[in-house]
Amino acid sequence: MDHAAITDLFAQLGPVQIKRLFGGKGIYFEGVIIAIELRDELMLKGDAQLAPELAAAGCTQWSYTGKRHGKLVSMPYWSVPDEAVDDPHEMANWARKSFEAGLRSAK
Repeated sequence: MDHAAITDLFAQLGPVQIKRLFGGKGIYFEGVIIAIELRDELMLKGDAQLAPELAAAGCTQWSYTGKRHGKLVSMPYWSVPDEAVDDPHEMANWARKSFEAGLRSAK
């Protein structure tokens, strides 16, 4: 996903900044990370408070098997709800929730 597509997707929220991160892109709003784009997949920031809502919307949490111990590692990023991909207002709603999760995580 290129910068213009990411900017358009988050336009209803406001201006986002895009920086290189994890071999992909970090998407920031007002200095707080709200999403990442990695291997052509966009994932929203989540936390313990937002996770149940993301799961109920059909989102999946990013996880991988660690190389050192072979244990499953879950990251605080979730796939984007299907209805948000084509609906700018719905995307803005989820992006705001991810911004709030990012603010809580920064404390």
